[in-house]
Amino acid sequence: MASSSPFLNPSARSRPGDLAIVLLARDSYQPITLEQSTGAVDGYVEGKVLNTRFGSFPHSTFLDVPWGSQIRASHVDTGSRGRKRKLEASGEDTSTPGADDEAKDSEAGSQLTRKAASAPSGFVHILKPSPELWTSALPHRTQVVYTPDYSYILSRIRARPGTRIIEAGAGSGSFTHASVRAVYNGLPQKPEDKKGKVFSFEFNEDRYHKMQDEIVEHKLADMVHLTHRDVYGEGFLVEGKSPEATAIFLDLPAPWKALKHISRRRPQTDGETPKPDDGNWISPLDPKKSVHICTFSPCIEQVMRTVTELRRLGWVDVDMVEVAHKRINVLREKVGLNLPNKKGCNLTPANVTESIDRLKEINEKTKDFNNAQKEKDGDAMAVDPKDSGKANRQGNGKEEEDEKPWAQGRVVHRPEGELKTHTSYLVFAVLPREWSEEDEAAASARWPCGKETKTIGSVDKAARKQAKREMHQMYEMEKGRKRQKRSAGEKQAIGEDTQTST
Repeated sequence: MASSSPFLNPSARSRPGDLAIVLLARDSYQPITLEQSTGAVDGYVEGKVLNTRFGSFPHSTFLDVPWGSQIRASHVDTGSRGRKRKLEASGEDTSTPGADDEAKDSEAGSQLTRKAASAPSGFVHILKPSPELWTSALPHRTQVVYTPDYSYILSRIRARPGTRIIEAGAGSGSFTHASVRAVYNGLPQKPEDKKGKVFSFEFNEDRYHKMQDEIVEHKLADMVHLTHRDVYGEGFLVEGKSPEATAIFLDLPAPWKALKHISRRRPQTDGETPKPDDGNWISPLDPKKSVHICTFSPCIEQVMRTVTELRRLGWVDVDMVEVAHKRINVLREKVGLNLPNKKGCNLTPANVTESIDRLKEINEKTKDFNNAQKEKDGDAMAVDPKDSGKANRQGNGKEEEDEKPWAQGRVVHRPEGELKTHTSYLVFAVLPREWSEEDEAAASARWPCGKETKTIGSVDKAARKQAKREMHQMYEMEKGRKRQKRSAGEKQAIGEDTQTST
């Protein structure tokens, strides 16, 4: 059985070989593969080291810690790197290292790694990988499908555990990682196991090889089948077999050119001589379920051509959505002179009354301070102007401990324009399953029409009326028994009262 991916079943603590996302600052991420070094690496005696503007972090400090931990920077021994810098600073030639340098480098590489010592400042956070973090940290090869886009797309194409998705235009792999998590319902135990899977197609050879390396590194090879192909001409079959997909996502420059291959029978393109269906054509779709599709286009002209082709091929419920995602921060803005100097507090008079009270308070403090200065005896003490008006402030309203700061001020909202996304037009459509005479006969045998016994229909009407009558009769009989019981109790009580009075 293949090992599970950290995107699907991450461990509680970081391990060697895991993909980790290092949070450097807000919206600044760096993916690394954790390594367990046994000797010096690149001149670092501490082993493999991640160098950032916040300090140096040996991989040993990232290992065996809970995800989300804060990692302090370390002092590292640069080894040969330090010697090279010294030579460069002295102006000596460093192009050809001498025998002594080579000996020292080989000696440093053969010794065991040294434990890193913490530095006085600098830190980062280590996070477990997720499609959202990977989207923010991945190396850009093409335009990225960001989280606001793919979350809505996966919802509309009904991606759920066990779904088989066709993706054309893998690009940077953002949508691939998100769709794998959406359809994951376990790893296949046998080749014939039909678990949730993503069938991805990429035309660019360089992007294909880079994407293939990432899939293997992230341990997603059992969940993603990546193919290097031009889907415009070669279609979506995998090794001559149908993926039996029920969800499709096309991120292509001309998605209408690939729609002819997404059909249940051999389609005919405009201007082409009709070809008879000899039964050898294989559809990439699941024949027993409806199929949902989404195409991703940056301009409205592409949308128009795609919608025209979808309607010609029999797709229904065609609609287009523009994603314009914006995050809005909602906070309570407080205005007043006596508020603490915190974020969201505006230290200005809220109204004219508060302004006048503040002037009176200042005059009172000044008067108290001057009176204290005029006192000549030793018992008198000068009054601090900062504390002289405290009683006056408390008398003007509620005391500080009785105030509810969350109930003060007005609620305001401000949009945040830093969320990564881009304008996109998403076209959605549904291709219903075909309904044959055999399917109709099977459905009629399972749910016979006109012979229902427990359904609402004309055959049941008399039976429902009779059941209603019987229910009313039972209700009336129970009501009569209670009335008789109550009458008997009243008669007995009257008899007992009569005997007592006698």
